[in-house]
Amino acid sequence: MGGSQVNQALVRLYFEVKDGLRDPVAAWAKLTGNSEVYRRARGGRRVPLDDGTAAELTAAALVHTVAEYGAGHVAALSTSSLAGVVGGLGGAVLTEQPSAPEQMLGRGFRGPRGEEWATAAHVMLWGENNRLARSPDTPWVIAGRYKGQKVVAIGPHPTRLSDETLVVRPGTDGALAMAMGHVLLKEFYLDRPAFAAHAMAHTDLPFLVRLRERGGAFVAGGGVGEPADGLSVYGGEAVEVLLPRFDDGPGVLRRGVPVVRDGERLATTVFDLLLAVYGVAREGLPGSWPEGYGDRSEPYTPAWQEPLTGVPAARTVKIARELGATAGRTGGRCVIVPGRLETSHADTAYRAMLALLVLAGCRDGWVRQGPVNGVPLVPYLCLHACGEDGSNVGKLCWPLADGVLSGRSARSVLLDAVGEGLPMAPSPRVLAIPRPIYPLPPDVELLIGPDDRCDLAPPDAHLVADAVAKLAVERGGPVPAEAGSPPAGGRMRLLLDHPWMHEYGEALPTYRPPGPGLPVKPTQLILTT
Repeated sequence: MGGSQVNQALVRLYFEVKDGLRDPVAAWAKLTGNSEVYRRARGGRRVPLDDGTAAELTAAALVHTVAEYGAGHVAALSTSSLAGVVGGLGGAVLTEQPSAPEQMLGRGFRGPRGEEWATAAHVMLWGENNRLARSPDTPWVIAGRYKGQKVVAIGPHPTRLSDETLVVRPGTDGALAMAMGHVLLKEFYLDRPAFAAHAMAHTDLPFLVRLRERGGAFVAGGGVGEPADGLSVYGGEAVEVLLPRFDDGPGVLRRGVPVVRDGERLATTVFDLLLAVYGVAREGLPGSWPEGYGDRSEPYTPAWQEPLTGVPAARTVKIARELGATAGRTGGRCVIVPGRLETSHADTAYRAMLALLVLAGCRDGWVRQGPVNGVPLVPYLCLHACGEDGSNVGKLCWPLADGVLSGRSARSVLLDAVGEGLPMAPSPRVLAIPRPIYPLPPDVELLIGPDDRCDLAPPDAHLVADAVAKLAVERGGPVPAEAGSPPAGGRMRLLLDHPWMHEYGEALPTYRPPGPGLPVKPTQLILTT
């Protein structure tokens, strides 16, 4: 007998069914098909089981679930020992990181690994990164500093790993990022087109966006799907657009954008909309605009963020200029290492931070939790934490939303998000976890974890991989491929052209202040503990 532990009633039922069928996969299918008997057997005490049988049972559950329900319903947390096996089957390797990177940089983007940090020219440790001081990647940060790398730490507490530290008030990181974006757009796009060629070739900034009438002005609608001749259509007709503002209550900004005719409708570019959002003024456009970096009355200037974050406006301008100048000289070798942002609107802040990398041409500049053997990571969808919580996610929408989400619960919206292709995982039927998750997620047929309330302790990953390959060959199916990192393709996006994004007023980067509110929306990570 080995170190594996299994639910006593579950393994007894498994052997009873298998003795008649002689096929582990068919036995698992029959066992879980009789849901009433199977569910009654769960939750009992666990007994020792030899490692080979434990691996066989796990492999049978994996192979059956992939064949019957699809690979997306096999999941493992990225810190589980079985994450590599699950990823090799095409399953979901779940992470506690937000979905914003996939939305903006494209699904399957790799990002820099720890050893690549040392070759970056500029590193920003952004968020609660004190834990980085004891992480395995710390030597690479130190190695980069010896090569002259600039390290800037941004967060609520100083860190000894940085050359410079910006101490921001918790929950206001997004405000700082928006102000830095204001500087990048003004000095590296309007004053001199340092990144114009990059933006035309590798971002959605030149793409046209339809406008629709609303409240005596216009709001952004869906994308046209084709780029304009340049980043901007400035120089002709202009109209006023309404944009979300959350820093001063649920309000709106009135800013002007240049437009062209798209049939009977008006259209502008993502770039023109972005300048309006960030408040970067151009002569002749209607609306309310800041007078310069020192204007505190209009978002998102360096002076506007100062009373929110506690970071002086002059330092904000300095750090933004260093990022833009370094990215321009080095071809985008700038990196942001995101930490945990303790706010219910963290995903919005992440998108504001990612926008800096998109504007500066740093496609591989977002560091995330390292993939397991190169497997792309997927944010949690909803294992159990939301449930049918009765919350009205429509309350998160901006004042000019169309009411599409009014009265809907978090769980219903999240489940729809999977069907809409947002980068999240559907509710798993086989789930491997490195720590307890309670209560048991709905519809999970095999919960693999170290705790006594899990069905099975994690078997040796190599034994499971061998058993999965053997069962796949015996059943005439493809042998699981070795996990690899798909190349990041397509354009980096600053307009997230999804109806829910427009409902929330977050189709373009914006700032939501910290504070109480509904913690769940389709663009956010859903924690399970």
